[in-house]
Amino acid sequence: MPLFGVTGGIGMGKSVTAGILEGLGIPVVDTDVLARVEVEPGAPALDEIRMVFGSDVFDSNGRLDRIRMAALVFSDPAARSRLEEILHPRIALRWRSSAALWRQRNESGAVIIPLLFEKGYENEFDAVACVACGPETQRRRLRERGWDALQIDARKAAQLPVGEKIHRSRFVIWTEGSLGSHRRQWEQILSRPLFRNTG
Repeated sequence: MPLFGVTGGIGMGKSVTAGILEGLGIPVVDTDVLARVEVEPGAPALDEIRMVFGSDVFDSNGRLDRIRMAALVFSDPAARSRLEEILHPRIALRWRSSAALWRQRNESGAVIIPLLFEKGYENEFDAVACVACGPETQRRRLRERGWDALQIDARKAAQLPVGEKIHRSRFVIWTEGSLGSHRRQWEQILSRPLFRNTG
């Protein structure tokens, strides 16, 4: 059974995809969720983050201030690279562990990785799907999160252009339409003979 890598631009529907796939019986690991786990109080990565970035990115309770950290790393590529060097190997260890278990059980599974191509993970999956929408829809969704134009542009600049991700993916899930349309696109992919469990 196939292992899917799911990627796409920020605000294009990856989290919605996770819920849809889980509803279709496909286990999902979302690396954004894993990233939050890695910076919870007591996590080893926090000590390393403090050593590299200092205590300015922590709040008065000793928790990582995610807003302050995001402002730093999305305005400074070198800082973003240092943070990724701390977190990404730990995150990859977690999702690879889940993927190995799925393969051992001959189960399908999906790993949602925003930087899948940027980190060179594509060859670890049987198929890669890109979740995408138009730029105006993307900006509207991100504005609804409370982000301003500078925040949006900084985060988009940290990823490959969506057109490149689409070009390099086997499947494209277009999320401009309804939730039902999004789900039906996945149902069509999963109904292909290659992806059905015929055992």
